[in-house]
This record gives sequence, structure tokens and C-alpha cells, in this order.
Amino acid sequence: MSITVLRPGMLTTLQDRGRQGYQKYGVLVSGAMDEEALRLGNIIIGNEQGEAALEITMMGPVLKFTEDALISLTGADLEPRVDGNAVPMWRPIVLKSGSVLRFGRPVRGSRTYVCLSGGYDVPLVMGSKSTYLRAAMGGYQGRALAADDVLEAGRMSDCGRAIMESLKRRGNFITSPWYVQPAYELEQGADGPIRLTPGLQYRYFTEESCQKLVHEGFAITVHADRMGYRMKGSKLELTAPLEMISEAAVKGTVQVPADGNAIILMADRQSTAGYPKIGQVVLADMGRLAQSKPGEVIHFSMITPAQAEVLYIEREEYIDQIALSIQCRYE
Repeated sequence: MSITVLRPGMLTTLQDRGRQGYQKYGVLVSGAMDEEALRLGNIIIGNEQGEAALEITMMGPVLKFTEDALISLTGADLEPRVDGNAVPMWRPIVLKSGSVLRFGRPVRGSRTYVCLSGGYDVPLVMGSKSTYLRAAMGGYQGRALAADDVLEAGRMSDCGRAIMESLKRRGNFITSPWYVQPAYELEQGADGPIRLTPGLQYRYFTEESCQKLVHEGFAITVHADRMGYRMKGSKLELTAPLEMISEAAVKGTVQVPADGNAIILMADRQSTAGYPKIGQVVLADMGRLAQSKPGEVIHFSMITPAQAEVLYIEREEYIDQIALSIQCRYE
């Protein structure tokens, strides 16, 4: 089975859970910006959680399916349609041979994941299918999708085949009555503050700056991308100049350059960072942050590392429960 790219959209790349274990050599992790959406999208069509998916940013592609296919769409709602019919999110969908999948404007969020049962048949580079554009590494020929590209599907799992067979009937596309939701929507909704734990250099910032961080809003600028979100708001200042040795860069770190404007490191972050770090976005909120768009105003709240650990465990248990329930139903 293959998928032909009729139009590529603004930025469509293949991403999985990232290139793990090579950051110490200067190789970036990359991977899905919204990892939870990727994992759930794979689970509901019988894939391994870390299988690569198409990550679509803001404006989606036009994709034609040459054979019947089982897919899921998770993350942002970009008004997906198949042959003129609206397609629901967060559930398994069977597309008939010849179906054309299109996307419209961003209704909510900024990144959609197109997961394909069986995955996308591209080579692993250092154990990952993730695309890192600046190094032309991984994904589909190391680049974003272009018109006339043809993506081949991998081998569907037994669970995927069972889901597909249970859904097949007449129609241009077929979907299930059940669906899932990401934990970040169930836990506190999409509009709550992004939670932080104190960064490694938090104590070196002025008390006024620490208060501004949690009491004022910070806008995502147009200079936000997969490497980092540059923020605009009140200047965050140190109590005194600080000489630092570069440290390992971590997804979700809130670092503050000399100009006082925070930068949140994202999936394509550099391998090391030398700016002071005032906060760290908790893993449970990274998906919600990844769905934010330039121009949106973000509010932060501060919690303890112990509280962040509880949130992480609760999220992992939730994802495991969904995976187990689908496995028990279809295997």
C-alpha cells in the first residue's frame, strides 16, 4: 500500500519518539512535538507506540491512498476531510482505495499526526525514523514531504488487521463509535497554565522575575519552531551576572538569554545549552504546549518535582490502560 502526496502542506515530516542515546555525541533527539498524540494515535490502530507518523504543522497536505488503509488522526483539529466528508479525530479510520485526505484551517491546536497501521516504510537512522531537517537526516529522504512523493506502508500488525476488519463496510471512509482523548485534555483542559518545576539556575533570578514568571502571560513569537519557542513578555533578570558551563539541553527547559526573553526548548533543541534555566516544563504538559501557536499567550504555574512525577505516572498509567483495553478487545 502506498500514499501519494498531491500537495505537501506547510511542513509535513515523519516523526517518532526521537533518536535516543546520541545526544552526548551532538546528535539531536528530534521526534514528535506532541509525543502523547503520537503514542495514542499509534495505539488505536494497533501499532507500537513509538512508530513514526506524519507530523503536520498548521496547514495540512493532500494525500491519496492507493489501497484500503487504517489510519488515525490525533493532535490538532485541522478540519480533515475525505472526499468532502468531515473525518473525526482520535479514533481508527478505514479509508477506501482511491480516497483523498485533505486538511483545512486550524480549528484547535497546531500539529496533527497521521498514524498509519503498519507504519511508514522508511529506513531507521540511528534507531529512529524521525526527520531532522537541518542535517537532512531520517524521515523521508531527510526532508519535509514534497508534491509527488510516494510513501510506502509497513506490515500491519495482527491487532491492526483485526481493527480494520471489524470496521469495514460500505462508504468512502469508516470509523469507530469509540475514541480516545489525551490525558492533558482530561486532566485540566486545554486552557490551564503550563506547569513548571524550578530550573537549575532558578535561585539566581531576582525575586521579581520569579514572580513575573507565574503571574504574567508570555506570548509565543513568530520565531517559534521545532527547535524552540521564543517568548515575549516581561524581562526575566538575574540577581548578578552568571558564568556558566554548557549543560545538556532537555525538552521543555525554559532558558533565559541576556535579553531577558525566555526560550522554551522543544523537540529539535540543541544538544547543549549555556543560558541560565529558570524553569522546566513538566512532561505531562509538553503535548499541550506543542499544540500552542505563535501569538498565543502562555501562563505558567510552579509545582514541585514530586508533583510533576505524580502527573507523569498518572499519564503513563492512563496511556497503558488505553493500550491494554484495545489489545484485549482486538487480539
